[in-house]
Amino acid sequence: EEQFGPILPVLKFSSDDDVVRRANATTMGLGGSVWSSSAERARDIAMRLDAGTVWINQHGRLDPEVPFGGLKQSGIGRELGREGLDAFTQVKVISQRL
Repeated sequence: EEQFGPILPVLKFSSDDDVVRRANATTMGLGGSVWSSSAERARDIAMRLDAGTVWINQHGRLDPEVPFGGLKQSGIGRELGREGLDAFTQVKVISQRL
C-alpha cells in the first residue's frame, strides 16, 4: 500500500539493482527518497526509480514552482508549477474583427 505520514521504511538490500527492482515492483509511484554519501550513485538510483518525485538525501521538500505528482496509480496529473496551473485552467480564444 501507498504510505502517507511520517513513515520511513528501512530495508536491507543486496545491490542497487535489487533496491530499484523492489522499489519499482509496487503499483504506486508518488515519490521516494535515496540516501547516500555518493551523489553519483544516488542520482543513478533516482533516475531508475518509477516515481513522480525522487528526493536525494532529503524527503518531502516541495517547491511551488516545481511540478509535483505521481506515476502509476499515485494520482492523476500534476500539482504546483506551470503543469499544475495548466491542470486547473482552460484556454479560450475570442477573436473579434473591429
